[in-house]
Amino acid sequence: MASVVLASATGGRVGVLAQEAPQSPARGGQAVLPYAEKKFGGDVGTTFQDADPAQFPQPVRAPEGAPNVLLVLLDDVGFGQFGVTGGGVPSPAMDALAAEGLTFTRFHTTALCSPTRAALLTGRNHNVAGTGVITELATGYDGYTGVIPKDTATVSEILRQNGYATAWIGKNHNTPIYETSAAGPFDHWPNGLGFDYFYGFMAGDTNQLRPYLFENQTPIGTPTAADYYLSVDLADRTIDWLKTLEAIQPAKPWFAYLAPAATHAPHQAPRELIEKYAGKFAMGWDAYREQTFERQKAQGIIPADTELTPRPASLPAWDSLDADQKRLYERMMEVFAAFGEQVDHEVGRVLDYVGSLPDADNTLIIYIVGDNGASAEGGFDGTLNENAFFNAYLMKTGEMIDRIDEIGTEMHFNHFPAGWAWAMDTPFQWTKQVASHLGGVRNPMVVRWPAKQGPGGETRTQFLHVIDIAPTILDAAGIAQPRSVNGTTQVPIQGRSFLPTLADPEAPEVRTSQYFEMFANRGMYQGGWWAASLSFEPWQPERGEWDPFTAKWELYNLEEDFSQARDLAGENPGKLEQLKALWWAQAAANKALPLDWRGAERFSAEFTGKPNLAGDRTSFTYAGPLAGLPESSAPDLKNKSFSVSARLDIGEGANGMIFTQGGNTGGWAFYLRDGLLKAAHNFIDVELYTVEAGAPLAAGTHEVAMTFAYAGGEEMGGGGTLTLSVDGQEVGRGEIGRTTPFKYSLSENQDIGSDTGTPVTYDYRTPLTFEGRLEEVVVDLRP
Repeated sequence: MASVVLASATGGRVGVLAQEAPQSPARGGQAVLPYAEKKFGGDVGTTFQDADPAQFPQPVRAPEGAPNVLLVLLDDVGFGQFGVTGGGVPSPAMDALAAEGLTFTRFHTTALCSPTRAALLTGRNHNVAGTGVITELATGYDGYTGVIPKDTATVSEILRQNGYATAWIGKNHNTPIYETSAAGPFDHWPNGLGFDYFYGFMAGDTNQLRPYLFENQTPIGTPTAADYYLSVDLADRTIDWLKTLEAIQPAKPWFAYLAPAATHAPHQAPRELIEKYAGKFAMGWDAYREQTFERQKAQGIIPADTELTPRPASLPAWDSLDADQKRLYERMMEVFAAFGEQVDHEVGRVLDYVGSLPDADNTLIIYIVGDNGASAEGGFDGTLNENAFFNAYLMKTGEMIDRIDEIGTEMHFNHFPAGWAWAMDTPFQWTKQVASHLGGVRNPMVVRWPAKQGPGGETRTQFLHVIDIAPTILDAAGIAQPRSVNGTTQVPIQGRSFLPTLADPEAPEVRTSQYFEMFANRGMYQGGWWAASLSFEPWQPERGEWDPFTAKWELYNLEEDFSQARDLAGENPGKLEQLKALWWAQAAANKALPLDWRGAERFSAEFTGKPNLAGDRTSFTYAGPLAGLPESSAPDLKNKSFSVSARLDIGEGANGMIFTQGGNTGGWAFYLRDGLLKAAHNFIDVELYTVEAGAPLAAGTHEVAMTFAYAGGEEMGGGGTLTLSVDGQEVGRGEIGRTTPFKYSLSENQDIGSDTGTPVTYDYRTPLTFEGRLEEVVVDLRP
C-alpha cells in the first residue's frame, strides 16, 4: 500500500493519506457474491493527526488479463440464410469475421427467442431458467413462468461484480410482460439482471422504423426521423458506449451484449436496399435450397456426403404457384434479404470499431447468427402482419397482392412465407419452433479471440449448445462460477466451457448429451445419436388434440448424417427407446413438464391467468395524458364490451388522440381529426372498421364516449356495435364485423393524449398529440 505524507509549513507531520490498491480477486474470483464492503480497519484516533492512515474502499478489479467480450445475437436466422454459411443473403461483415476467427457448424439454440436468450445469459437450460417459452405465452409452472429465477444469476451479473463494465443494447424479451411498464418492478429488467446500461426495446419484436425505446428504466419514446432504422441506432449506441468507456476508463474490461431485432418480423429495410434484390430470388425456394446446398459443400460448411432433406409434404413446390403468388413471395424475400444485408452492415460497424481499439487482440467476440431457425410464422402465403398468425389467422395472397408495394415499409408488420423459412434453414428439415429437428435449433456461430485462438478461417465441429456460452465467457475471464449470488444459493451452471476448441480443432467434445423441447416438439441428443418427435408443423396456428405418448419418434445418427436425412427408427428401435426414456428423465429434471402444445390462446392473460397490473378492476381512471402503457398492463378490451369516456376542452377544428390501444397490427383508436370525433378498430391489418360523428365538435368543454357492445358471446374475436356520443347524445354508430381475439401487438402500447407507436388507421399521423386539455379518461369493462 503506497502512502503520501503531507507536511505543514513548519515541517510538522499533519497526516497521512493512504492509497489503497484496488480490490483485485485472485484468478477464479470469489465463490460468494457480492464481495464484502471494505471497512476501515485501523485506529481512528481522536483527530486526523493521531489516526491511522485513511483507506478509501476500492472497486473490485477484474482478474489480470481478462478480455473484453462482445456478444452478438441475431434474431430468427436460418443456417442457410447468410453467405457466411453458404446462404443467398450477402454477409460481408460476417465473412470478414469468419476469415479472422472460427466458424462453429454444430452449435445449437432452443428453437425460440426468449428461451434461447435466458439460456444464453444464465448458462442453464431454458426451463431451469424459467423460460420454456416466450414470455407472452408463460403459463406459471416453474419451467414456464417467463421469470429468470434469482438462483440462476446471469453471466453479466457475475462479470459486473468481478470488475467488468456491462451493457445490453437491443432486444429484451426476458422481462415478464406484466413487469414492462414504467411502474416496474425492475428486478427483471436488464439493469436488474447485471447490466450497468440498457438501451433498446422491451418486446419480442418491434417496428424497425417506429420502435418504442427505453434507456435503462426510462422510456424515451418513438423516434420520428424519416430515415430512422433500429439496426443503425443500436450500432450507434453500442459504439458510443464503448467510446465513453475508452475515454474514461480504458483499462476496465467490458461485456457488451448486442441483440439486434433483425431478422425477426417485421421485415423492413430502406427502399434502395430492397430494389438491389429485384429478381434475385425468382428461382424460388426449391432451387434456392439446391444452390445453397452446393455452396455449403464448396465452402466446407457441411460434409461432402451430406444429403439435402426434402420439402415437407404440406409446403407447395415453387413451380406449383400461380403468377400472383410468385410475384408476392419474391417481393417478400427481396425485402427479407435487404433487411439481412442492413443488419450485417450495422453489426459490421461495431466489429470495425472494436477492431480499432488498442486491446482488440484481447477481445473475445462471440457472434451467434440467430436465436433459432428461420421463422415460418408467416404461414403458407406470408403475411402483412405477423400478429395475424398469433391471432390464429393466416392471410391469403388475394388479401395482400394489391398492397405489394407497401411491403417493407413501416405500414405493415410483414413476414415472408413458410416456404422461404424452410429454404433459409438449408440443408435441414423444419424451422423455428421445431426443437425436435436441426432446422429449428442449429445456428451458425463465429468466434474471434486473436490472443487465444488458432489460425483464422477454420471451422469447428464440436457439438455445442447455447448454455455453453456463459461458462466459456467466465473461463476466458478467469472467474469461477459462484456458489451464491446476492444472497441466493445458485443452481450450478449446466453449460461447459468450450475454450479449448479455439486453439485446438481436435479438442474433445464438451457436450455429449442435450435435451430439446418447444411446444412439445421433442429432441434428445446423446453421443452422436438424435431422437426426434414433431408435435405440430410450425405454420399451424391452431393446435387441437394430440397425444405425446403415441406421437411418432424418429432416430438419426448425426455422426454419419449431418442433415438428419435418414430416419433409422425402424433399424435401431433399441437405441430409440433408450433416447426416449432419457428425454422423459431430462424433461422432468429440467422442469420441462408439463408439456403444452397450445398455440395462440396462450397469449390471453385471462385464459392463462398471467398477472396483469390491471388486476380484477373493471374501471380505470386516467387523469390526463399517459403514454407507453404496455398492452399486457392495460385494461383487456378483447372479447368483451367496454366504453371509453373523456372530458375535454378544445378549440375549433381540434386534432388529437384521446385513447388508443395497439397499432397497425391490431387495436383501437378514439380520436379527433379536424374537430370530428372518430373511432376505429383494426382487425390484424386485414380489415379496418371506422365510425365517425356526423359533424365536428364545437369549441369548448365536452364529454365524449366510445362504447362497444360485444356480440360474440363466448366466442373469441367476435363482432359488435360501436357507438360514439357527445355530451350524452349519440352522434355515430357502426358495426364492427370482427375483433382481434388474443393480441394486438407484442410491442405497441396503450396511449392517452398521443399515439407513441404506429397508427391504428392511416387516417391520422402519429403522434397525434392532443390539442387542448384532456382532463380525464375513463375505461369501463362490461360483462
